[in-house]
Amino acid sequence: MNTEPIIQLIDIKKGFGPQQVLKGINLSIYEGKTTVIVGESGKGKSLIIKHILGLIKPDSGKVFVFGKDLNKMSGKELKEIRSYFGVLFQNAALFDSMTVFDNVALPLRERTRASEGDIAGMVNEKLKLMDLEGSNEKFPAQLSGGMRKRVGLARALVLNPRIVFFDEPTTGLDVAKSNEIYRVFFRTQTKLGYTAVIVSHDVPKIFKLADYVALLHDGIIQDCLPPEDFQTSDNPFIREFVEKTMGLIYESEEVEG
Repeated sequence: MNTEPIIQLIDIKKGFGPQQVLKGINLSIYEGKTTVIVGESGKGKSLIIKHILGLIKPDSGKVFVFGKDLNKMSGKELKEIRSYFGVLFQNAALFDSMTVFDNVALPLRERTRASEGDIAGMVNEKLKLMDLEGSNEKFPAQLSGGMRKRVGLARALVLNPRIVFFDEPTTGLDVAKSNEIYRVFFRTQTKLGYTAVIVSHDVPKIFKLADYVALLHDGIIQDCLPPEDFQTSDNPFIREFVEKTMGLIYESEEVEG
């Protein structure tokens, strides 16, 4: 594994009016690995992703992607960096007026000069990977929640990005559909080898996917550790988080059984 992080956040601070949300974020993300950011809702987890995407500039601190300082880039350079990104939004963000095929084809039509024949081949390849053959002409309203998420993932992957961001990917899904999405994540990452950054509340299940788990608490990353080390950490905030969330393990397993 490359020991240099593919993404690095150094002392990122961000506030809105009197509210200081991020108080000094330090986080390294490594190529080909899955890093999961956990913590309380509404405390800035998605804001971290927006900084990496270059959608928001920090009040202070630096964001490096592929070793380059995001905040010193021109618009053209930022656009080029983003071409290596894929994003699966919380609600999949599909266009209701477009078919499944056209939703997935959209990035190819907007950002490449591929022919319609080549586009069809790339779209169908990703839909097959998502077990969505035969759904090309359906509209989002005709799909289940889990299917919409898989279409969103197909669109996020259609340009073969090096880094894929997932913002609460199982929100609104029941246990069975959440597990189905996790299986798809695992299969696609194994096949395509992308780096994954996941913001999730679905603890402890998300630990099964993670190479690293980072806890955001009180505006800072308390630590970023492999799941086994995270669960046995001496950090009092991580220990409190683990005790609060891991008590649900047995209940969730009962539900699944």
